[in-house]
Amino acid sequence: MQIDNLSYGSDQSGLICGYVFAQDQVGRAVHTKEALEYLQQSAASEDASFLWLHFNLSNVSAEKWLHEHVDLPEEFYETLHEGSRSTRIEHADQCLIAVVNDVLHDFTFEASDIATLWLSVSSKLMISARRTPLQSVDRLRNAVNHGEAFRSSTELLAHLLRDQADVLIGIVRKAIKKVDDIEDHLLADRLNLKRANLGELRRLLVRLQRLLAPEPAALFRLLHSPPRWVAENDVQELRQSTEEFAVVLSDMASLQERIKLLQEEIAASVNEQNNRSLFVLTIVTVLALPINIIAGLLGMNVGGIPLAQHEHGFWIVAAIVATFTVIAGWLAFRKNTRD
Repeated sequence: MQIDNLSYGSDQSGLICGYVFAQDQVGRAVHTKEALEYLQQSAASEDASFLWLHFNLSNVSAEKWLHEHVDLPEEFYETLHEGSRSTRIEHADQCLIAVVNDVLHDFTFEASDIATLWLSVSSKLMISARRTPLQSVDRLRNAVNHGEAFRSSTELLAHLLRDQADVLIGIVRKAIKKVDDIEDHLLADRLNLKRANLGELRRLLVRLQRLLAPEPAALFRLLHSPPRWVAENDVQELRQSTEEFAVVLSDMASLQERIKLLQEEIAASVNEQNNRSLFVLTIVTVLALPINIIAGLLGMNVGGIPLAQHEHGFWIVAAIVATFTVIAGWLAFRKNTRD
């Protein structure tokens, strides 16, 4: 197999899909050649149309094609290779640079199922790039394919953020169902290994909240000082998208607190079971103490052992042992009842 044939779900340039949005019209799918023609003509055009190109970075040709044919800010290429991948939207060189974390299609509540989508948005062009298939951007593609119209590239970005919030809502609902099942097992006293499941779920929610929540400082600067080409209604769309995120993140924080309380309840239940087992062991030890002491004393091979020659010596000693055992048991149970 030749390397040229390894398209990774994209064409030879790394393009997965492309759409041209004319004014008041639905998106029209374009290929690489048509996209190049649009890019060459858009510089001199003053209409309200814009282009969305979605690339697969697993195809090594994608980044090379972008360098050769698209004038993107250097900050966009820096974000592709930097270590920090927190979700954020920043203003750079008359463009919006966005780093959006999303979950894979086969998300299974694993931390490794979170990946990153990079975007560069201007008045005439929106470039998105990812390395693995993600849910939110594919929802946006489906919306475009089903005929949903977009007035501007910023509205397209706001729709993507809302799609990401919807995906996050779905994750929170699944997590709530998992927590409900664990709580039912707790009430039925059938915990098994559910404590470990709670810990894993809580760590995942913390990671999702850290990665998916937009950085407030960068978003605050953008919403209060947007680029001149961003319309006021688009700024309002972005503000509404961030408000939806805030609601979802609040629900996620509440779910984390609920998981924490469940963990504390489970820990208290386990401690109570351990205390019961320790109490039973203590009672057995206390009840066995008199007979052990008396048996140790009478078992010494020395002279003068009392009742050694008595006709009813065994029964007398047994009665003494039973009496002390009953007294020790009564004292132990009385102390436990008072506690």
